[in-house]
Amino acid sequence: MSKTPGVALRPEDVTALRRSLYGPAVLPGEEGYEAECATFNLVCGLRPALAVGATCAADVREAVRFATANGLPVAVKSAAHQMVGAAEGGLLITTRRMKDITVDADNRTVGVEAGVCWSDVLPRTAEFGLAPVVGSAPNVGVIGYTLGGGQSPLLGRTHGYAADHVRWLDVVTADGELRRVTPHDEPDLFWALLGCKGNFGVVTAIEFEVFPVSRFYGGGIYFPGEHLEQVLEAWRAWLPTVGEDMTSSIGVQRLPDLPVLPEPLRGAFTVHLRIGYLGSAADGAELVAPLRAAAPALLDLVGEKPFTAIGEIHMDPVDPLPYFDRSMGLAEFSEKTAQALVELAGADSGCTLANVEIRALGGALDREPQFPNSVAGRGLPYTLFALAPGAPDHAEQLRAELERVVDGLTPWAADRGMANFLSPEEATDAEGMRAVFGPERYDRLAAVKKRHDPANVFRFNHNVTPA
Repeated sequence: MSKTPGVALRPEDVTALRRSLYGPAVLPGEEGYEAECATFNLVCGLRPALAVGATCAADVREAVRFATANGLPVAVKSAAHQMVGAAEGGLLITTRRMKDITVDADNRTVGVEAGVCWSDVLPRTAEFGLAPVVGSAPNVGVIGYTLGGGQSPLLGRTHGYAADHVRWLDVVTADGELRRVTPHDEPDLFWALLGCKGNFGVVTAIEFEVFPVSRFYGGGIYFPGEHLEQVLEAWRAWLPTVGEDMTSSIGVQRLPDLPVLPEPLRGAFTVHLRIGYLGSAADGAELVAPLRAAAPALLDLVGEKPFTAIGEIHMDPVDPLPYFDRSMGLAEFSEKTAQALVELAGADSGCTLANVEIRALGGALDREPQFPNSVAGRGLPYTLFALAPGAPDHAEQLRAELERVVDGLTPWAADRGMANFLSPEEATDAEGMRAVFGPERYDRLAAVKKRHDPANVFRFNHNVTPA
């Protein structure tokens, strides 16, 4: 009989595992354990019974087989931007050593291993004038981002989700086998993997399409926070007037007083309008003019940029920090929704959140891809994300403020959400996951889960329970 999670591993079993691996396997207290378990969100610590630093797919296979033989559930970590469970009593597989990248410029495809981040890919594709469907934070892992859908602040409205352009995935399933999954040979597993993150195995490599894009017109305009109402109204009126080659979002931000920020933004309450446009700079300036006229700007950073500067649209944090967050799909962003946001997060609201952002979606993000996948956000017109940096000893206060602001917008909530924006405290059970993915999609995911992971080995995630 296999051991229950939490039971101490036998030293001889760990020694045998180490002999079978190219990478390290470390126990709590051993040198390298803390580095293997490090996360981007410092609130979400990892405490596995054993951490394996995979260097190749063979290491992943050995680790999964060891885990199932010893009754250990499995967690997976690449860039560690989204950790859900602490992996306590389980086996953690880290993939940061798996960094191979192959660019096929003729066929406009890129293949990457599981430890590659978008910041590794961008300079490689830029050599050929090509661009992937990358998100707002280039320092996240390619595979985790893509498995959760992957919403881009520049290419999403023209090309859809990153998941829509995957050609194949190599995945180690719960039986320890390495499979090449395509939409033709294993359509159900392909469908489930792309949209539902790490529920069905460890993806060790992936190939996806890229596009002939080398530059854009965009960046951010920071307005004083007291002009939130005017900026929101201008943005709302403007959105229906632009095409799919224009992507935008708004963040209501209370920025820290840090030297890393430009002087006008240090400790400031601002409205951060983000622009990503694929047309010419001249056309972009003309399109953005009504927004620039909405209020005097503190700082205007919108301009012509190389595609590799896509991170300058949102200016997401790049260094690990402790934080709490919430998210929600929005069915509309009407005048009443905007007024509610002003009341909840505006100058007189008493709001303390670092960022409350609304992203406008639509365009190709609404359209079904050539090969179907389980992305839940398709058809959502807007998504809301709120961020509260702070240490665990302030957790109660920070969670209460997130609840006040996010729940205050629930009258306009959609019936689904986006997997990549879920916090560790959202969708924590089958009912919550059903709400995010919708009943029909969730039931199909649960059926695929039963077929490929009936013991729920991969459960340190926003988990789908086997049907």
